[in-house]
Amino acid sequence: MKICVYGAGAVGGHIAGRLAEGGAEVSVVARGEHLAAIREKGLRVQTKDGLLHSHPNASDDPHALGVQDVVIVTVKAPALSQVAANIAPLLGPDTPVVFVMNGIPWWYFHAEGGPLDGTRLPKIDPDGTVWDKIGPERAIGAVAHTACTVIEPGIIKAANPRNRIILGRPDGAADSVLDALAAALTAGGLEIEVTDKIRDGIWEKLLMNLVGGSLGILTASPMGEALANPAVAQAAERIALEGVAIASALGSDAGDPQEGLSRLKVSTHKQSILQDLMLGRSMEVDALLAVPLELARMTGVATPTLDLIVGLAVQRARAAGLYKD
Repeated sequence: MKICVYGAGAVGGHIAGRLAEGGAEVSVVARGEHLAAIREKGLRVQTKDGLLHSHPNASDDPHALGVQDVVIVTVKAPALSQVAANIAPLLGPDTPVVFVMNGIPWWYFHAEGGPLDGTRLPKIDPDGTVWDKIGPERAIGAVAHTACTVIEPGIIKAANPRNRIILGRPDGAADSVLDALAAALTAGGLEIEVTDKIRDGIWEKLLMNLVGGSLGILTASPMGEALANPAVAQAAERIALEGVAIASALGSDAGDPQEGLSRLKVSTHKQSILQDLMLGRSMEVDALLAVPLELARMTGVATPTLDLIVGLAVQRARAAGLYKD
């Protein structure tokens, strides 16, 4: 398969390295020093099982890479409009686009089947560029359970011994291309689950991002440190339960929040949104924090703890000049 990873940063670079390890024909869209390093020395991914070293075709210009069988988009939500404006050279008539994102995705209500079916989310796709230029019919949802960091240009560290990705179409339909992609990712050493209920997977991870993202911003700490404080741990439980209530109101099962909280309590990894704050990068405030609260208002779910904690976290991001609503 010809697979392009659009945005070969921490998570995207890890996926690209795994695909190359499994024998796929891999290309990446990257930029700056990271792109230069990949071109000169290859893409290096440090995993618990050893170093994955590959030489994907790398460019900052999608025209140079040509039409793909699958495109995997791994940029953060604020960059989606730019991707939509430039992705066309990679797309054939039937090329699916996999969106590996944290939080609520722009396509969430496409083929959702409930009373909000077809609802667009302007905070994530402000001018409708992604919906109109890529189209929700191409979209495949992906939830990545992996902890990755770009430790220097061209070198990515994947900290988890277990790296899991959940894949699924918004309409839950079976798809032969999706199955082939899953096989390619599995061949590279990733644990892959294909589901007909991708929104359940989104909410399972989002609960932990609601907790870890908001409290990470406020404490500037890995969750293992922050949740050692009993008061912070109690707030985390209330946040998770409110998230479960929102998911349930939307017809999704977010799973047992205690399982995720148990993992957070021993986590030494700083949440990606906290890393963005510390490095002065644009933050995924809307997809991770603001839009879930919008969904709570749409469904009439009370979220007093989230309202306070998210309000404080958003103000911290705004004060740092890394978020504008």
